[in-house]
Amino acid sequence: QVQLVESGGGLVQPGGSLRLSCAASGSIFSIDSMGWYRQAPGKERELVADITKGGFATTYVDSEKGRFIISRDNAKNTLYLQMLSLKPDDTAVYYCSAVVNWKRIWGQGTQVTVSS
Repeated sequence: QVQLVESGGGLVQPGGSLRLSCAASGSIFSIDSMGWYRQAPGKERELVADITKGGFATTYVDSEKGRFIISRDNAKNTLYLQMLSLKPDDTAVYYCSAVVNWKRIWGQGTQVTVSS
């Protein structure tokens, strides 16, 4: 079976940076679009950014434009999110999602906490 595993989250001070990774593993025949979502406590899950198979990227949250960079390495089946100048409002569980083998799947999430 196919899985997505996020890594790179943690506790960081305001103004700091983190790089999230999402690695797909298993019997992979195809990966189409990939994206990052986040969910803060008591709030709805929102789409942060996504990227097509060909590398066309879109950032959807206005407050993150210019600070968050999404990228992917198709040879490694891995998605990245470089987060710069982090703010307390960025605190959330960040989820990776992708269309793998023509099916939408989700990772378990990685916690990002921006505090101090």
